[in-house]
This record gives sequence, C-alpha cells and structure tokens, in this order.
Amino acid sequence: MAPLQVYYSGLLFAPETSLMRAGYFEKIPWISLQPRVEDVWSSLIQTLEGHAGEVYSAVFSPDGKLVASASGDKTVRLWDTSTGKQCGVLEGHTDYVNSAVFSPDGKLVVSASGDKTVRLWDTSTRKQCGVLEGHTKAVSSTVFSHDGKLVASASGDKTVRLWGISTGKQRGVLEGHTDWVKSVVFSPDGKLVASASEDKTVRLWDTSTGKECGVLEVHTERDEWAVFSPDGKLLASASAGVYPVAFSPDGKLVASASCDETVRLWDTSTGKQCGVLEGHTGWVTSAVFSPDGKLVVSASDDKTVRLWDTSTGKQCGALEGHTSNVNSAAFSPDGKLVVSASSDTTVRLWDTSTGTQCGVLEDHTARVYSVVFSPDGKLVASASDDETVRLWDTSTGKQCGVLEGHTDWVRSAVFSPDGQLVVSASDDGTVRLWDTSTGTQCGVLEGHTHGVESAVISPDGKLVASASGDKIVTLWDTSTGKLVVSASGDKTVRLWDTSTGKQCGVLEGHTDWVKSVVFSPDGKLVASASEDKTVRLWDTSIGKQCGVLEGHTASVYSVVFSLDGKLVGSASHDGTFRLWDTSTKTTIEIIGSACYGLSTIKFHKDGMHPYTNKSVLLKSRLHSRDGNQEPAQTTPFVYIADQWVMYNMKKLLWLPADYRPHYLDVYDTGKQLAIVTGSSRNFFISIDSTTLPPAYLLPSSD
Repeated sequence: MAPLQVYYSGLLFAPETSLMRAGYFEKIPWISLQPRVEDVWSSLIQTLEGHAGEVYSAVFSPDGKLVASASGDKTVRLWDTSTGKQCGVLEGHTDYVNSAVFSPDGKLVVSASGDKTVRLWDTSTRKQCGVLEGHTKAVSSTVFSHDGKLVASASGDKTVRLWGISTGKQRGVLEGHTDWVKSVVFSPDGKLVASASEDKTVRLWDTSTGKECGVLEVHTERDEWAVFSPDGKLLASASAGVYPVAFSPDGKLVASASCDETVRLWDTSTGKQCGVLEGHTGWVTSAVFSPDGKLVVSASDDKTVRLWDTSTGKQCGALEGHTSNVNSAAFSPDGKLVVSASSDTTVRLWDTSTGTQCGVLEDHTARVYSVVFSPDGKLVASASDDETVRLWDTSTGKQCGVLEGHTDWVRSAVFSPDGQLVVSASDDGTVRLWDTSTGTQCGVLEGHTHGVESAVISPDGKLVASASGDKIVTLWDTSTGKLVVSASGDKTVRLWDTSTGKQCGVLEGHTDWVKSVVFSPDGKLVASASEDKTVRLWDTSIGKQCGVLEGHTASVYSVVFSLDGKLVGSASHDGTFRLWDTSTKTTIEIIGSACYGLSTIKFHKDGMHPYTNKSVLLKSRLHSRDGNQEPAQTTPFVYIADQWVMYNMKKLLWLPADYRPHYLDVYDTGKQLAIVTGSSRNFFISIDSTTLPPAYLLPSSD
C-alpha cells in the first residue's frame, strides 16, 4: 500500500472537528470533497473487508466472539470481533450464499445457497461437515432449532424442509405455499415452525408431524400507483396497502391513503410525516387536495367521503349516500364540487360548501373504480369494472360518451392537461388514449405483462407514466414520434412508436429476464443484456436478431455502445467487463476479475475509456483492434480502480470502505468524480492539477 496516499485519505475523510484534520488539512490543497464529511467520528468500530461479492447477511456467534457473513462470492467468512480480522473462509458452495447462522452452542454454522443446498460447517476446523440436499431451487434462509437438533430451510421451490443434524437426513417436507418461501423460524419450544412466503401468507407447521396448523394471510394486494408532482420533476408511487398518493398544488405536501384507515400528510422537502387524518372506519382508498390546497377529500370502504382541513388536520365534512365502498373522489377545478366513485355502480356529485349531494350518475353496470374532472370542470370521466370509461356532463348530470375497447376492468382514467385526451389503465395490461370530443380510441400502449393499475400524464402532456402489477412503472414519450425500446422479465425486447403509442416490434430470443437495452448512436441497432448470460444485437429496420455475444458466465446487467457504434461494452455479475466488436460479433477484450456487483457501463466523453459503476477501465486497447499495442497516452483524468482514486494512472487517494462507489460518473475535463456509495455517503471529488505534487504530472510508467 502507498503510505503517503493513505495519509492523505486520513486527512480528507477525518471529521471536521478532528484535531489532525484541523492541523494538517492544508497540506492537500489539490483535492476537495463535497458535501462536507461528518462533524464528529461515527460510532463505527470496525469494517470487515475480504468478500469479493455482495454481503447478504451477517450474524454473531452466541458468545459474541465471531461473526459469520454470507456473500455472493459463494463463501461464508468468519471474523474475529476483537481484532476485525478474517479467521476462516468456508468454501464449497457453487453459487451465492444467502444466509449463514450459528448453532446455539456456536460449534456449527449452517448456510443457505443459490446452489439449492444447505451446508454445515465446523467452526473450530473451518471444514464442511454436511451437505443437505433436496431442494430443487435456491435456498433463501435456514435456521437451527433452539436445542440445535434440527435445521429448517426455506426455498424458492415453495417448500420448507426439516433436517436432522445428527444424521444429516431430511426429516420432513412442508408443502402448502404457492410461491417462493423467503424465511423460516422455530418457536421457542421448537414445536412449531413459521414460514413467510411471497404468496402473502405466513404458515405454521407442527415440527413433530410436518403438518400445517395455521395460515396467516397478509392482505397486501398488488396495488401500484404513481402520480407526477405539479412541476413534473417528481414521481410518487405507492404499493403494498398504501393507495393513491397525491401532491398538493404547490408540491410541498403529499397525501397518502392507506388500509390503516388513515390519510397521512408528508412534507416533500424533508420526507417527514406532518399530519395524520383520522376518522374513517374502513380502508381509505383515495385522498386528493382541493385546488387551493386547503382541503383534502378522502374516499373509504366505510361508504363515506370525508373533507379535511389541511392546516388543522380536522375533519370538516362527511359526505354520506353511497351504499357500498367508495373507491375514488376528486375535486372540481374550482373546488366547488366533489365527485366520488363507488362499488355501488354509481358516480355522485357533492357541493363542498353544504356537504349535500347534487347529482347521481347511474349508467355503469359494475363497480366504478376511479373518477376525475376535466381541466375545465365541464366533464367527469369514470373508470369501471364493466370495462368502460364513461364521460359525464357536470352541468346536466347526463352521460355524454362511452369509451369502449378495454377487455378487462378499467382501473383509472385521467384527462390530459388540455382536456383533449383521456388516458385509461386496465387489467387487460394496456394503457389507452381517447379523444374526448369524438369518444374514439387514438392509441394503445402495450407492453406491461400484468394489469395496469394507474396511468397519469405529466403537466406538459409529453409523458404518460403507467404503474402495473408487473412491478414496473413505465414512462411513455408521446411527443417525439421516435422509437422507444423496452426490456422485460418476459424475456422479450419491444420496440414502440411513440407518436402512435403502438408496438412495432417484438424481439425474441433471450431465454431469461432482459435487464438492459440500448440503441446504437445511429439507431440502426439495439443491444440487449440478459440473465441468460448473453448480449444480443438486433437490426431495428427489420426487427430481427443479428448477433449473439456469448462468453459471460453469469447474468449480464448492463450494455452500452461506444460513441462510434463500433463497440459494445457489457458488465456482468461474473465480475468482468467485456468489449465486443459489433461487426465480427467477437470479444475484443475481457477486463476485470473478481469485481462483483458490476451493473452499469458508459464510455468517457473522450470516446476511448469505458467505465463501470465501480471503476474506470484504462487498460482497454481501444486503439488497437489486434490487441498488440497499448492505447496512446491521453489527457490525464481522475478515475477509480479498486479501492483507489487514480490520476494520470497513479494512485492518488485511498477510499475507506464507506466511500467506495456503488455508482460513479466522470465530469468536466476528467478532473471531477461523482460517487454514489452503498452507505448514503454520496459525494464529489475534484482535483486541481495546478497544485498537484509534481510526480502526478509526469508520464505514467504503467
């Protein structure tokens, strides 16, 4: 290690109040760090370094003398808590290790892995002493019983398995879950096992018989919601029991409706809760602000609509009349009316000054899910389980349009800012655009693989955001008329014409989740990266595959074209970055080893140096396709390699663990780094080359 550079690091990252920093910081005028470091030393005692991949779990031994950590590098490591030093590497798994726990007496460690096995390890010898095989998919977690005689394991194969420690034999297969089982735990007396699954249930099992003895259902439906802030700069989304969220007109507050029977107000500048509106006796399904921001209207399963004063948090009106759940409510643009939608199949209008009902709109034949006013207040659009959106004239209370075309429940409908369009979202997986003057459909946005819960239009009308049960919020460009390309877990890449909203190509060939997709600079090619370990090239003019780039040994998470389009770079969980020639479809270079966690790649603006979310890669032979020459020396710029900030290809500054990049970017003329860490310490490093020590300005000898 370079001692002088470590000394520089100690000064730069020491707290502001440190005496060492105060006395010697002026010795390094050539570097600056923003924002400032902490004022005082943190409570961190030790950083345990050694894993070459992400660390998924860590646990103390019963006596507190050891820590066991499980990692994506396929190992479990033991650490001495008194010294912070590694004192054992437990190797044998052939895939990532999800968890590791000690036995009650501390003599054993049990580990769960993506290689479908559970393994036992002797902590005194650091040797493997058992392999428990039987699961057919990755094992999520494992745990010892309190007497240490049993191990329970949870798996993606939807089962929990019990194992006898003395025999290493399977003692029972607990079946009943309908989705991935994520965790498992024994009761204190060891008579029960509880398992939690992605099927939204917790199940109880009798360990003596292996029989299920209870199902605890978690009512968290697949609710996904999204809404733009008034200035279009923020998008708020909600799920898992929190219903639609809404910004106040000035963008300073967000109101969220929840199944806990409350509406909560949040300060957008701080992210802090600043109010709880209580009074409903059922789930609150909707909450929105009045145009002046002084009121909130909420809709609830208790069959009521309620008005609240945002300054006091007090209820100032209860609008009663619906005979079933109220699913949505909205203010008119002038704030004088409220419209509500209900499972009783009606839409109702209310006078906010008197709290009295002034209209019942009754043409839907099924539950009405959402309702909204047009910008001028003259129309109401309602979305229903009868697969239609209906338009209503607010002055007469009469229906003036039926928008038909969806083939399943319509979850939401909103107007464009100019009122000329309605955008609707449906369980049929589509978002549809409608002309309000004619009632005709003028666009279908397809691509979600599950029902679409909601869709909104940005304030300038150029974007549509849709939220779906496929766990994706999708942005659609409605103004450019160009192609958009999307990647999906359904193993496809899709091309879209943004002027029409129509799909114009389905690129099929990948055999697993597509994680990243990008156009070449001239738009003639698309490159896609997938969990099937390949990068594929596609010809956009014909929608056909024109190359399969094979060589990675793990999921490929990111792909990028060079500025001239002649190269493709790919980053993979196998720890390598590969450069490919797009004309020959062959690997030019493999860069990196044991560099886990690669997920994004770019090219520096000089067009010659690729860099990942972890480091800039200066060894690339981009100027010599035959690989016989090193690249020509270019203008020095700051970058990161391993644990070091480098300049002119020389070590400049050592980065402590909390300051190492999860993502980074290079700015200006290469004298500035933007670093996003995994510890919320996000910062800029700037280099002033005029005050650098002379050694850094000399040509590198590397």
